[in-house]
Amino acid sequence: MTTARTYLDYNASAPLRPEARQAMAASLDVCGNPSSVHAEGRAARGLIETAREQIATLVNAKPSEVVFTSGATEANNWALAGGWEAICVAGIEHDSVLSAARQCGAKVIDLPVSRAGVIELSGAAEQIARAAQTVGRTLVAVMTANNETGVVQPVAEIAALAGEL
Repeated sequence: MTTARTYLDYNASAPLRPEARQAMAASLDVCGNPSSVHAEGRAARGLIETAREQIATLVNAKPSEVVFTSGATEANNWALAGGWEAICVAGIEHDSVLSAARQCGAKVIDLPVSRAGVIELSGAAEQIARAAQTVGRTLVAVMTANNETGVVQPVAEIAALAGEL
């Protein structure tokens, strides 16, 4: 007897939506270097720019603000290397964030975490405010949900704390 399974690890990966699968399959039929000016390159560039515009519309951004990366580790490294003077981060973050934070030259400020693995808001507020006042340009890096433990962080509240500065 076959038992139906329900996949619940969407924090790590998720099945593709049919629309995404269709767009990916169509893009695989386009052969061309999007940096080249020949017809194939322009066709490939057109696909990328169309995707950039669609995503910008989806997230209420300008197309020029949409940057494509190969994955989360590259995106984390790119964002953390943005010239920050301080980065507030909890020790429970993914290693792609912790390693990049430690190596980018910014002062790393640890956010306090409860025994349950949730960032403590009062302590985080103090650390974020202190960093912004004494160190300067500060990034607060917090994951939404941990793919190993399932712990969900109070991201909206932490963003509000950072936005008050």
